[in-house]
Amino acid sequence: MFRFRSSASAKQSLLRRSFSSGSVPERKVAILGAAGGIGQPLALLMKLNPLVSSLSLYDIANTPGVAADVGHINTRSQVVGYMGDDNLAKALEGADLVIIPAGVPRKPGMTRDDLFNINAGIVKNLCSAIAKYCPHALVNMISNPVNSTVPIAAEIFKKAGMYDEKKLFGVTTLDVVRAKTFYAGKANVPVAEVNVPVIGGHAGVTILPLFSQATPQANLSGDVLTALTKRTQDGGTEVVEAKAGKGSATLSMAYAGALFADACLKGLNGVPDVVECSYVQSTITELPFFASKVRLGKNGVEEVLDLGPLSDFEKEGLEALKPELKSSIEKGVKFANQ
Repeated sequence: MFRFRSSASAKQSLLRRSFSSGSVPERKVAILGAAGGIGQPLALLMKLNPLVSSLSLYDIANTPGVAADVGHINTRSQVVGYMGDDNLAKALEGADLVIIPAGVPRKPGMTRDDLFNINAGIVKNLCSAIAKYCPHALVNMISNPVNSTVPIAAEIFKKAGMYDEKKLFGVTTLDVVRAKTFYAGKANVPVAEVNVPVIGGHAGVTILPLFSQATPQANLSGDVLTALTKRTQDGGTEVVEAKAGKGSATLSMAYAGALFADACLKGLNGVPDVVECSYVQSTITELPFFASKVRLGKNGVEEVLDLGPLSDFEKEGLEALKPELKSSIEKGVKFANQ
């Protein structure tokens, strides 16, 4: 994870590292949906990441303005904005990592299911282009509903003969970020030291934080852990309601997306022991896709780690989430093959 240090000397050293292309490999990152509510802050955060040498911003409208704006920031990466279907190929060519926040956001009263038909169609088209123009890139899927859009992407890549299960990720990092924040508040421990694995999927009850494995361990009651689990599952709705119809979780999602992208880039660059939770093709349950801890490396997924010991409450939660997650996966596969 990259952290922002406040001292002047730290900023100078960050900038020196940013401009020193010899120390880290050249990496092109493409953001599809870069002019949207998540895309803009995500573009800013990726511009600040010294591992990025080329930042390609794509959307159907308004991308040149976003690219001009972040392009003035004095960090290593060169920024280019691409707009419209005709320029998608150029945006993708040579990309090492493609991040997809494209799609419409949730509005009050809207379930992630309501988003399905719009966002599923967008994802289908973008993944067809990825298979054609940068088939070996890592793909970070943010577009909701992730439980279905990742299986859609997998099917589209299979049809193109370009599917590599190690290179497709559903970004569930926001669930981890929320679980850490909420747990630290109740456990009264410094949030920077907290780690909480989150497994399952990325919607409602399919989100299962494993507070029994949280570090540092705190002696929280069963009622508190149940409430923390529910709040983590409902985090997106909490933000939608707080914004009173004027948006969804865009800033926290951009932060989480940048954290996961940073982990992927570190893995590509050969940094050892990079482990993050992500929704990937998996055999650790009977479901074909599942979120759990994943070791990242030069090929993407190096290893899907097992779930570890679960509390009775978590075992119940795991069994409860499986039917809904299975249904979401099947819905994605069906859509992709229509």
